[in-house]
Amino acid sequence: MPYFDAASAAPLHPVARQALLAALDEGWADPARLYREGRRARLLLDAAREAAAEAVGCRPDELVFTPSGTRAVHSGVSGALAGRRRIGGRLVVSAVEHSSVLHAGEAHAAAGGTVTEVPVGRTGAVDPEAFAAELGEGVALACLQSANHEVGTEQPVAEVAEACRAAGVPLLVDAAQSLGWGPVPEGWSLLAASAHKWGGPAGVGLLAVRKGVRFAPQGPSDERESGRAPGFENLPAIVAAAASLRAVRAEAAAEGARLRGLVDRIRARVPELVPDVEVVGDPVRRLPHLVTFSCLYVDGETLLSELDREGFSVSSGSSCTSSTLTPSHVLRAMGVLSEGNVRVSLPAGTAEADVDRFLAVLPGVVASVRERLGAAPVAAEPVLAAEPVLAEELVVDALGKRCPIPVIELAKVIGSVRVGGTVTVLSDDAAARLDIPAWCGMRGQEYVGEVPSPQGAPAYVVRRTT
Repeated sequence: MPYFDAASAAPLHPVARQALLAALDEGWADPARLYREGRRARLLLDAAREAAAEAVGCRPDELVFTPSGTRAVHSGVSGALAGRRRIGGRLVVSAVEHSSVLHAGEAHAAAGGTVTEVPVGRTGAVDPEAFAAELGEGVALACLQSANHEVGTEQPVAEVAEACRAAGVPLLVDAAQSLGWGPVPEGWSLLAASAHKWGGPAGVGLLAVRKGVRFAPQGPSDERESGRAPGFENLPAIVAAAASLRAVRAEAAAEGARLRGLVDRIRARVPELVPDVEVVGDPVRRLPHLVTFSCLYVDGETLLSELDREGFSVSSGSSCTSSTLTPSHVLRAMGVLSEGNVRVSLPAGTAEADVDRFLAVLPGVVASVRERLGAAPVAAEPVLAAEPVLAEELVVDALGKRCPIPVIELAKVIGSVRVGGTVTVLSDDAAARLDIPAWCGMRGQEYVGEVPSPQGAPAYVVRRTT
């Protein structure tokens, strides 16, 4: 069964498995003890730290291992903010950061600090000049991911790092998605990553803090990991994480080029095979193994379930697959279609035949889901010859109906108003705020805007132009 969700968790690398089993036998003792077993464990821990530091591009004494990538982010953000509290209480982040960064920001705001989100363009990348403009007085820390976890877009880390250096602001880079593919550009002050993203075992993160960065670890601490990650180290998992990082880096150039070719095929073929699809993210400055696309008139949860039935494991940022029924903050920040969203992230070793079969299966799956939702007839332009009278304006009541129903209902009636006429869609689904403007862009209609309605729910006005 093809597993296409490496961005969530990559399969355990063979080297990680071998190192884990060996370390279970050799690294079970306390590395802080001076007897033989403890010294052996300390040698394994030191070797793992040196290997990880080499891959990160820092000194071994600048790097600590944490219980997860999320913990690394939280510790990095809180420690840097506390270390620079005399400078100010402002935290600057991009609008598409991983939820771990945003949650750390929420905690900072709850404690009295302020958080500034720098917007992104439709590809998901920040403008370095816009980011630099926020690095004013009182900024204690800036955060920017190296590459986006949902759409694969690489961020301009080098340019932002230079702006941070000029402003005297430390930059924390979340490198979870990219570290297995290569080093992060120079200039960062703190870096966080997670082993299960590159084929290491789950439960191991790493946090690097450059010498000279003001840093005050928060919460209770002990003598382990420089006081930045208290508790007994999971030494076998750490050894496996470091060994697998070194292994995937050795394979990254060749495997990255091969997977980029497969992803290029998906990016090109999906819009040809499936009507009304938007491929999102930067087509060039992106991770080699990840592609995301969104399908109009499709329920994301059903689409993922049907692909699972066909033997493909993929993920989504669609509101239709979320327990909160709110669209992904990444897609929302980008202003792109959220319904029917599919993220394909290929693990190392993905067979070309599996990608070909995915492309063969996808059109039928999407068509089936659309038909089930009553959306099959709206893919083509409406035939208007039989319409004796066209309305000046119509109102679609989609209150209580969730993605993608509001857009399907809009598509069904747009041909019933004259050119220049309007359709107003009443919808209390948060996804409609993204998906109705996106539908207009894809179908050549004019999105007028959002207006209040007598019912108190948002009303979205669309003018027919074609």
